[in-house]
Amino acid sequence: MVGRYLGALAVLLALLGAPSFAQEQSFAAFQTELWPDAQAKGITRANFDLAMRGVTSDPRVIAATKRQPEYGKPVGAYINDIVSQGRVTRGGAKAKEWSQTFDAVEKKFAVERWILLSLWGMETDYGAAKDKWDVFRSLSTLAYVRYRHPYFRNELIVAMGIMQNGHFAREQMVSSWAGAMGQTQFMPTNVVDFAIDFSGDGKADIWNNVPDALGSTGNYIHKGGWKYGLPWGFEVTIPKGFDYMQSRGSFADWQQRGLRRADGKAFPSSGPGILFFPAGAAGPAFLVTDNYAVLKEYNNSDAYAIAVGHLADRMKGGAPIKTAWPTDDRPLPRDARVALQKKLAALGYKVNEFDGHVDFDLRDNIRTEQAKFGMVPDGNPTAAFLDRLGVKAGN
Repeated sequence: MVGRYLGALAVLLALLGAPSFAQEQSFAAFQTELWPDAQAKGITRANFDLAMRGVTSDPRVIAATKRQPEYGKPVGAYINDIVSQGRVTRGGAKAKEWSQTFDAVEKKFAVERWILLSLWGMETDYGAAKDKWDVFRSLSTLAYVRYRHPYFRNELIVAMGIMQNGHFAREQMVSSWAGAMGQTQFMPTNVVDFAIDFSGDGKADIWNNVPDALGSTGNYIHKGGWKYGLPWGFEVTIPKGFDYMQSRGSFADWQQRGLRRADGKAFPSSGPGILFFPAGAAGPAFLVTDNYAVLKEYNNSDAYAIAVGHLADRMKGGAPIKTAWPTDDRPLPRDARVALQKKLAALGYKVNEFDGHVDFDLRDNIRTEQAKFGMVPDGNPTAAFLDRLGVKAGN
């Protein structure tokens, strides 16, 4: 309990520009509290000390939590930035360079190479962007300030176990600012659960070994429930007079309701689809499938999942999104999304989590409230909708 108060005090002092001595004293208390948990999970004292040697809290990590691009930009701008012609072209070249590896991964895990390529391109530009952050410092900082507690605290201890059991040198344990590692950016728990030696050299090296990185990613997506041959989703056109309260149904249902694929192709022969307006009814509409949910397990962001799927489509010859993105689309900040979740819960709706992620159940609840206000019930939360609902960020 003492450490919790010290941690909160340290953050406050940091914001006020207080001397670093007070901050590091409280960080030392955090490390003292962490040791029994690490020991209980099998970490030796020598490896704990090695992981935490010279580690201090990193203010750059905290700053990074406030500028995540998949939440800070309009959806359309984010997707257009990610799915650039340059990234599409580089992906095509990588598909040829590593064709035998992709053949083998597809055969073993039944995940299309275009999805693997897209994740690889999204995360590190096909391995060109190297991890530069010390994983232990990044995870310690996030755990220290209790960001998404206890998630990052647990990941920190798992990272210690990877170093201890995987024979990776301390200096090799590098990551993104948030502790994601390797060419397709696995959090430590993902490394333990999914990283494999696909090259056959006796070590699962997701940093430097491309077959290991791609094989591990195929393993991850396969175990997430990926269905080979099923699209992640596709853009659709909406008929005049459409009832926007309809959000779910089989592909046969959607065809009967008048939806058509924007690319003119046929709908899948069977299965469910969810109608999704990521920027509201004025922007592109998508029917997303069960595979879309698998992509969101990789990164719980709708903008991210659409970008991955669309980049994959473009690399295999698909067309750009046809409908223009609205120019006035402004995503809600996290505190506003959390406030919305709390308000809907207070109104009697079941809210699965109060973390700011707007899932499809929540969008259906939003539709109901939008209809009450005479708004287009597209399930897209906007500042105007929050105003009508009486929600203010920070409440």
